[in-house]
Amino acid sequence: MRVSAATQLDWDFDAALRQWSLPALRRDVLTTLQINLGKLCNQACHHCHVEAGPNRTEIMERGTAERIDELLGASAGVGLVDLTGGAPELMPSFRWFVGRLRERGLRVVVRCNLTVIFVEGQTDLPEFYRDHQVELVCSLPCYTPENVDRQRGPGVFDESIEALRLLNRAGYGSAADDLRLDLVYNPVGAFLPPQQDELEDKYREELRRLFGIEFGHLLTITNMPIKRFAEQLHRWGAYDRYMELLRDRFNPAAAAAVMCRSLVSVGWDGSLYDCDFNQMLDMPVGGGRGGSETIWSIDSFDQMVERAIATGAHCFGCTAGAGSSCGGDLV
Repeated sequence: MRVSAATQLDWDFDAALRQWSLPALRRDVLTTLQINLGKLCNQACHHCHVEAGPNRTEIMERGTAERIDELLGASAGVGLVDLTGGAPELMPSFRWFVGRLRERGLRVVVRCNLTVIFVEGQTDLPEFYRDHQVELVCSLPCYTPENVDRQRGPGVFDESIEALRLLNRAGYGSAADDLRLDLVYNPVGAFLPPQQDELEDKYREELRRLFGIEFGHLLTITNMPIKRFAEQLHRWGAYDRYMELLRDRFNPAAAAAVMCRSLVSVGWDGSLYDCDFNQMLDMPVGGGRGGSETIWSIDSFDQMVERAIATGAHCFGCTAGAGSSCGGDLV
């Protein structure tokens, strides 16, 4: 079901929830901690909502990672830690942190841009991932070089394919659950992703046929109308049209399943947010009522359960069509 454009809703996400008699968003449980390790990246993709790149200096310090580890020891609910960036691997204490999280018995997902494997000092990443049974979510916005290089930079497609071959040789992409390798598709324009399962079949067919590459699943993620992608939309004169698309495709079933209801996002500096997108918009947990919270102002991540979730117009990106999350579509 979708809201018709004729209803003339503005871009007030909470109003859309009320339109469908849905309650305001609250965190029901906490199962996932998503941590941004910094904005430093060896790429500068057009769609990047983090505005990451080679010249960014924001990066997590060892003491911040140690405090997160301490809080995880006091938190009963978190079972999955999702590491993102930038390129999370470029954090100086990345390998120590991954090792510590795995020692705690936590599942660890790393959002890898693939080409970071060819950065100096990172060529043994496939073996490091394998030895620590890290689950990988890797960016590959298309199976053709033209679309990938247009979104992520010249030569990125060829390096990404070579990185996937190295990961396959390390054991990733097989049926083994402990060496999970998923790919991520982001649209290259102002439109919603196609149906996830159908696109996954096409990816699998083409990558296997052309390059002999195997992977687990394809995750389709809607581009959020914030930061670098929002600037691109304005340059195209397509911002209003894209926002109207997201609003008009509002799906109440997706709204009921949004990832922020079971996730907390931690910034590279230790600040707390309801999701990674709110983090990039400097919207603290719960909208910042009573002041911003950090990892030093709480005693356990379990304290974040039953909290109100800060929302904004960008939330329509998570609830349009089949919905969108860091784990792919929602319905």
